[in-house]
Amino acid sequence: MQKHAEDYLKAVNTQQLVLPTIEDLPKQTVKTHKWKPSLESLPDVHSQRKTFHGALPIGKVKHSRKISGPVEILQDTEAKGKRFLNLPDDDLQPAVQASLLCMSVQHKIMSLHPRKNLYTSKRESDSISDKESKWQMDSESSCVRKPREGHPVWTSSSTHSKASESMDQRDMQATTSFIIKGSQKLSVEVSVSTTKYPFTIMKGQIDPMARDFSHFKHSFSVCWSSVVDALEALNKLLRDFAVPLAKVNGERLVELCLKSDCGWRKTPSAAVLFSVLENQEEVLGLVSRPGQRYRGERGTETAAICIQSCWRRYLARTAYMCHCRRRWAVQVISLSWAMHAQRCRVKRALQARRFSQLENYRSRAQHLAANWKHIRSSKRTIIHIPSLGYSKRQRLNTRRYDILQNIQISRLCDVRDENVEVIYICPMHLGEDILQCYTSLQKCNGADTRTSQASSCNRRFIILTPEAVDHFPTHNMCLSTLLKYSPRTLKRIRHLIQGKQAYIVGRVGHVDDLAVADELDVPILGPEPAVSQLHSTKSGGRRIFSVAGVDVPPGQGDVYSLDQLYETLAELMTLNIHMQRWLFKINLQRGGCDTAFCDVCHLSCYNWALQRYRRYGPDLWSSKWVQESVLHRYLDDIPEWLAHYAQPAKTSRFLNWSSFLKTFLRQGGVVEAHPPSASVTYLTVDILLEPSGEVTMLSCGDQLHGSCFPDAVGSTVPQTSVHPETLHSICMRVAQACQQHFVGYISVGLATFVDHSTMEQKVWAFNLDIAYSDQLAMTQMLLMTTGGTLNWHTGCLEVPVKGKCFEQQAAAEHPVVTRYAVIGIHLFHSNLSMLYHNVFLKVCKVHGIEFNKKQKQGTVFALYDTSERCSIGMIAIAEDLQGALVTFAQNLSVIHQEISSSKKQGKTNFKELIRTVEDVLQMIIQNKNQLKEKPAA
Repeated sequence: MQKHAEDYLKAVNTQQLVLPTIEDLPKQTVKTHKWKPSLESLPDVHSQRKTFHGALPIGKVKHSRKISGPVEILQDTEAKGKRFLNLPDDDLQPAVQASLLCMSVQHKIMSLHPRKNLYTSKRESDSISDKESKWQMDSESSCVRKPREGHPVWTSSSTHSKASESMDQRDMQATTSFIIKGSQKLSVEVSVSTTKYPFTIMKGQIDPMARDFSHFKHSFSVCWSSVVDALEALNKLLRDFAVPLAKVNGERLVELCLKSDCGWRKTPSAAVLFSVLENQEEVLGLVSRPGQRYRGERGTETAAICIQSCWRRYLARTAYMCHCRRRWAVQVISLSWAMHAQRCRVKRALQARRFSQLENYRSRAQHLAANWKHIRSSKRTIIHIPSLGYSKRQRLNTRRYDILQNIQISRLCDVRDENVEVIYICPMHLGEDILQCYTSLQKCNGADTRTSQASSCNRRFIILTPEAVDHFPTHNMCLSTLLKYSPRTLKRIRHLIQGKQAYIVGRVGHVDDLAVADELDVPILGPEPAVSQLHSTKSGGRRIFSVAGVDVPPGQGDVYSLDQLYETLAELMTLNIHMQRWLFKINLQRGGCDTAFCDVCHLSCYNWALQRYRRYGPDLWSSKWVQESVLHRYLDDIPEWLAHYAQPAKTSRFLNWSSFLKTFLRQGGVVEAHPPSASVTYLTVDILLEPSGEVTMLSCGDQLHGSCFPDAVGSTVPQTSVHPETLHSICMRVAQACQQHFVGYISVGLATFVDHSTMEQKVWAFNLDIAYSDQLAMTQMLLMTTGGTLNWHTGCLEVPVKGKCFEQQAAAEHPVVTRYAVIGIHLFHSNLSMLYHNVFLKVCKVHGIEFNKKQKQGTVFALYDTSERCSIGMIAIAEDLQGALVTFAQNLSVIHQEISSSKKQGKTNFKELIRTVEDVLQMIIQNKNQLKEKPAA
């Protein structure tokens, strides 16, 4: 390095240099000062800090202090992680002295100090200042400088430097962005002062023959090698942005060059280069103009590169996004296919399992039919599962579904037969009060009060609640499904029936009934679920009645479209012109609340049709040509007639005709005529189709209706509206028609009235339910309480009033009397929830509402649930029907008054049921008066 310095100075000064003697070296050596001021002497520069805007969002002016001498303020900035530091004035003393004009002396002194040692001392001072203060310049702030090609631009006026032509385009774009943003938000503080070495750069070119540049070059010839790179980079930047004039502060440029670590080893950043300009604000204002970079050197090529890079990026991103979409589609397709394949495998496995369950059900049903007489006469276990296997839509739209399933808890009364043990599957957890109620009811079995018989009765029934009830509280699952997913309950049932003859008695058929039966390996006393669902519909019931040859209302089933509905109704109204009301019943619904009706009197053309009927007479009216004109007129008027006057029987289920019609057309239904009489009695008959082929009538009662006239909330047992022989004949024909398809429990709905044209009683069969009915369950409770039997030949409830039931004594010692009962199945009152069951029973007992075991008359309650306690059942027993009805109505009135106030009546069906009972009582009184008048006439 010393040799290099001698050659360089020799070339510059064109004279021979002589090294000083060693003895004079200590005297001539310039002392290097270290800048170590005390912390107390530092001024408060917090208020002088400012932030760079735009490209330098987090940069801060960390120090702003004036440097004594010709060198002015240098800003310490930080932009995008790059830091530009102020240089302490003491660090510049070795390079810049007060007497800069004595350059020859300095040349000799600098030639005696190797440059390596100088830079080493500088690095040491930099490392010390980095530890003590924030004066370090980040070496990563400047870009990597490319090797220079050719000579500097200021060495010859005819040549230009090509060093910047190979600069990376990305660095230039980053610099452009930095400068444009800096021009908008960047503010740099520069102290206004005079300099001794300024020079000018015109259009990115330095005139090497200019006096100011020659003076600057001559003054700093010792450190010129570190200044050349900075000048070259500054010129390149000014040419790139087409800056016409730039004034450079020579001292600041040299200060930055000497302060940098080992010279400009990397290309300085734009902020550092612009900090040495005197007209920095003007240059930044010009550079910050949009598109200024493309007006400078190789601007067209840079613009083309930028456009091409954006376009290539767009193409690459488009291709990548297309690839991502295709990859996503492949994943979706593969996942969908895997799920589809899995579903197919599961579906095939379920189909195979259900087919196996069905085959097992049929084989066990054959065994049950072959051994039924032996099973019926021996000890057996009946597993009662009162499951409502409705469709998912029906189950989810039904409120208090678990209570509806538990209404048949009276099945426990099957233990009145000494050979029967009952396992009752309960859809909810019962409280101790309900268990004590049914335990006390079953203690004596009618007239027996011995302790041994009571304990024996208690041991013969058990109530089990599936554990799945706690896991699916809001899913409204049927009881069979809950039992299917309750392995502990199934295990306990298997343990209880081990080595015993047992069978299942369900309710509404469901496929999970077969699964439970297959799991327990016991037969089911009932039809297959598919057969049950087919014949339990309103249309299926009409087909059974047609095969049985019993009278049915004029109508037609299997209506599934709107046009079919209009055409069917028009034909039926034309053939049965005297029918005043037509009913519309949904196929899959059970009960009368899913029924709508419409009266013919509102039809505009009905009077005209009656006139034509009277003109032609009954004989000619059966001809098609006579009915044709009336039929077409009906077809035109029926749509508007139904839209305005048809209404659902219970608006709580369907708000209007349109909502009812939507469900009617989706599930299908039946169009039937209402009986043409103002006084119609509905009755229900429960029949058991035994596997051996025998038919047994179990219960029969006249229905009591609440607010919804087709829906029964109770009944009177035994029925008194139809002669027993006529009723027995109709039931036997229906049973024989059903035995061709299935076995089990069925419930037949009949309607009886007096035809005013012939004054004869008619009986129409209008409903068929293939299930264990609620009325049958309450009848079992009635027979358990009274110890009586139903005589179907006489139509009476025979009850023994003296003696003990199980003692073998002469028949004369057991006088039998007849009793009548009024059964309330669905009694609802919202205020009942305010009283616990034991309190409610005590209140009733205070008012005399209880059962007299000696006289076999009084009132018995059936309790359904422990949580809500809004629904109960009640049986009123008396010597005659009129007394039973009066007792029933009085009980309802007393209970309503006890649990209600004038301000809080609550929601209930007690009032409607009391009015219905009063109407029945008036009818009974009228019939008695007519019977008294006939003999007198």
